[in-house]
Order: sequence, then C-alpha cells, then structure tokens
Amino acid sequence: MNRERVAELVKELLIEIGEDPAREGLERTPERVAESLAMLTSGYGEDPAEISGGATFECELNNMIIAHNIEVYSMCEHHMLPFFGRCHIGYVSKERIMGVSKLARIADCYARRLQNQERMTTQIAMAVMEAAGAQGVGVVIECRHLCMMMRGVEKQNSVMTTSSILGTFRSDPTTRQEFLSLIARQHD
Repeated sequence: MNRERVAELVKELLIEIGEDPAREGLERTPERVAESLAMLTSGYGEDPAEISGGATFECELNNMIIAHNIEVYSMCEHHMLPFFGRCHIGYVSKERIMGVSKLARIADCYARRLQNQERMTTQIAMAVMEAAGAQGVGVVIECRHLCMMMRGVEKQNSVMTTSSILGTFRSDPTTRQEFLSLIARQHD
C-alpha cells in the first residue's frame, strides 16, 4: 500500500466532507488514517498457508482441539466500518496438530482484510482444515457490526453468528454436537 497516496486521498476526503485538514486536530489525520488502514488490511500481505508452516507436530491421537474466544477485528467490505467479536475454532486431528497460536494467526489473517463475516468464517475453516490436515473443522464467529449499529437500522445490541462445519464436523452429528456444546460452555 502506498501510504503517501492514501494519506493524500484522506486529505481530499476531509475536504469533500467539509472539513479543514489544516486545522489543529486534523493536521496529521491523513497520515494516521493511512497507518491505521495499513494495519487493518495487513491480511492481504499474508499467506495463510505459510502461517502454519513448521508449526504442526506429529500426534497419534485424533483428539478434538478447540481455541475459544479468539478476538477478531475486521472491516465490512460494504461500508468500510469495523465489525468485531470472537471466533471459536475446533478441529479433529488426524496425524498432526497445530501450534495453538497459529489458529489465532489464521483468524487474524482473514479478519485483517475488507470482509463479510460469512466468507471470513469459511476461509478460516478451510485454511485450518488444510494446514492441520484435519479430519474435520468447526468455526463459529459472533460479531457486532458498526455498519448495523451506527447507521442504517441502528440496532446496537445485534450480534451476527456464522458457522462453517467441514469434514467429520459435518458428517458426524456427534462430533458436531460435541464441538457446539464445548463452545457453548464458554458463554456461561
């Protein structure tokens, strides 16, 4: 991302909405916004397949592994307003397990892009399935969307929940139910 060009565009935007980019409170705003956007969209520069590289380990068991309450912060691709919440990722190992921090890094990789929650949920599930070589994966994401809270219908207490269920989590109702009941415990 060309931060200087983005800062110039932000300056032009400030003028278009009726602001004075030279006033004291806005003098460095274009540069700060460019810096912020670089961080908030850093997922474009990451390859999810490389995130887990070297961080999978042999495991003879086929246990269910779950990471709860991974914070996610993203930006709605329709309005470029934030949405945020938590992500729960579970998988059934086959012959390998992943380092637990890699699950959070995969979630961040997809969250730090212009997104919709539905696609992000599926992308995370598919990346974990591939990286772990898992028998099955379940991802549930619960988020609050500022595009729904600050504008439009203005529903401040709304939460959107999405799920993506792959492999044995889809084909075996017992596995799916175990995952859903374990993540539900975290809400109590």
